[in-house]
Amino acid sequence: MLRPLVFFFALSLLVSQSVLALEPDEVIDVWPDLAPGETSRDPGTALPGRDADNPPITRVESIKRPTMDVFKPTKPTGQAILILPGGGFRYVVPDLEGSEAAQWLNEIGITVFVLRYRTTADASLDPWRRPLQDSQRAMRVIRASAKQWNINPDSIGLFGFSAGGQIAAIHLTQATPSYDPIDSLDEVRFSADFSLLVYPWRIHDEVADALIKPIVISKNTPPAFIVHTHDDQSSSLGAVYYYVGLKKHDVPAEIHVYSNGGHGYGVRSRPGSMIGTWKDRATEWLQIYNGSTKATESH
Repeated sequence: MLRPLVFFFALSLLVSQSVLALEPDEVIDVWPDLAPGETSRDPGTALPGRDADNPPITRVESIKRPTMDVFKPTKPTGQAILILPGGGFRYVVPDLEGSEAAQWLNEIGITVFVLRYRTTADASLDPWRRPLQDSQRAMRVIRASAKQWNINPDSIGLFGFSAGGQIAAIHLTQATPSYDPIDSLDEVRFSADFSLLVYPWRIHDEVADALIKPIVISKNTPPAFIVHTHDDQSSSLGAVYYYVGLKKHDVPAEIHVYSNGGHGYGVRSRPGSMIGTWKDRATEWLQIYNGSTKATESH
């Protein structure tokens, strides 16, 4: 029995290391100077790790200078995705809900940008407001430099996990920018061409029994691949209502609600759950849908 156990341990360690091994090819700024409403360019601080996290999970708080980690595939297909990690607006999780997903997406030829959006507290603003500004600006930065990254400017997706899923859902359904233009780059379209929402956090208004007010789905909302679990305390109703909204407007969409798996799994597996297979379904969807449907809005 000893040899199989040793082999299993070594294999597990190798898998853990492979999850952690991916480093960004480049890190780029989202704003040329101070982000809107900020007085410093602090990139944030990584919180101490938690013993229960295996592999480790990074949590970065107090971000005032948003950046993007860039992950380039060996064989690019022309598709690109901007990932918004989760963190409950208190911090950003750039590995579990960023680089680990980037590793999978790079393997299928997709160029990935992981956004470390702002997590600064401002009681006068909705918590999604500044991250939304960063997300819109980031999409413009990517699209404006599409040739540099060997990507198709009309095949750029937006991918949100948890709180990042809430930001993404708002971004995907709003046609007007959330900040005043600062340069010519802000003339570039910020809308996404397709989207993935994985356990989007609190997009269901329990009182109104509807999507939260900033999310207004229309015929111009990009196609979506949506994942949630029935036992997620953030409620899969938000994911379902988002899908229903797309269906009503004849927007292509696919939704998977797994019976269990909880919240915060990223692309990892969970014992006793099939949730770890969601990325296989997403791979199929991404390969069928090539992002060729152009958004019709002007921004």
